[in-house]
Amino acid sequence: MNNVAELPQGEQPSIHARVRRGDALRHRAITLLFGRLFSAVGRQLCEPGQLPTRGIHRVLICRPNHRLGNAVLISPLLAEVEALYPGAEIDLVSGGEAARMLFTNRFQVRQVFCLPRKIARHVWQTIVLLRQLRRSSYDLAIDACHGSQSGRLLLGVVKARFKLGFPDARANAGSLWHSLSWPDHLAHRSVFLLRTAYAGKVDRPCETLNLRLSEGERQQAGKALAAVLGGTQPASGRPVVGIFANATGAKRYGETWWTEFVDALLASQPNLLIVDVVAEHGQAQLGGDFPSYYTRDLRRLASMIANMDGFISADCGVMHLAVASGTPTVGLFSVTSSSKYRPYGRSNTAIDTGGMSAAQVAGMVSAWLALTLPAERQSTLPLMACSL
Repeated sequence: MNNVAELPQGEQPSIHARVRRGDALRHRAITLLFGRLFSAVGRQLCEPGQLPTRGIHRVLICRPNHRLGNAVLISPLLAEVEALYPGAEIDLVSGGEAARMLFTNRFQVRQVFCLPRKIARHVWQTIVLLRQLRRSSYDLAIDACHGSQSGRLLLGVVKARFKLGFPDARANAGSLWHSLSWPDHLAHRSVFLLRTAYAGKVDRPCETLNLRLSEGERQQAGKALAAVLGGTQPASGRPVVGIFANATGAKRYGETWWTEFVDALLASQPNLLIVDVVAEHGQAQLGGDFPSYYTRDLRRLASMIANMDGFISADCGVMHLAVASGTPTVGLFSVTSSSKYRPYGRSNTAIDTGGMSAAQVAGMVSAWLALTLPAERQSTLPLMACSL
């Protein structure tokens, strides 16, 4: 199998570096084309404390990225807008369909606009959507991602009384934003941006990732999970742990790695019931030895994970989906920054696996499970010291 994670260790960074170089070239080309627009938008952005506490009724959030994880990571910002402006109506611009699947159930969300994944192949569709946005007027438009050129372009296109985005030193070197200390985690940054611009006082904790699954969604998924497990109910005392063994590019661990990981995990925790959560390509990646579940419906997948006792995943969108379901999640990081993307809140954690064997990682996950699983499941698992 041609799997990036199974390449010699020295080759992985070079692949990652080529991707970064390609992104940098595209970034420079777009800057040359739209540099004046970016500068103009940068000078229009709200400064700290300038956003009024009243009179904000129509809000647009721009996060035009097709990746599932980036869609899930804006849920704290959605919650913050809903809390600060409970009488407002929210539109959202995303890339692809993930945000539409995840957020259209929220009471304050009016519409989710989805840019095509390959804009160059769908130019007319993109123009129609941009014209639709241009015809609308907003009280507040937010570019929710630092360094996103597409988000900044959207902020330049739309009409809004207040525009909020991450500061650009080249456009506004004297901005007060530049003297502030920003959070590391990607989900916290946009919330910090909004709270700092807000003229009122906010002293509550930042929301965790949350999809607001309904009780009906959870109950239906619970029945489906019992069927997947062959009628073995979680009430039997055996903890149910999902594993998602896929990720993109160099973040992916190979099949051999996962086999060694699962063998070591079951050796230390033989009572676990493992569910292989299958990726969009539809192929089981744990050798076909475990009950598996497949769906392309993101809320259905989140509801299924919400019925599990724990979840294990490489750094990817499904990891963030698991966190948003409320199930304790451990994320495995090999090339990306865990401080920026780690599962946060509740009992979630991250493991930086660089230089570690699959068995060593399994030992750390086993310790985390022993400390994380519900009390009624603890009697079936040996308690181990945890150094996370």
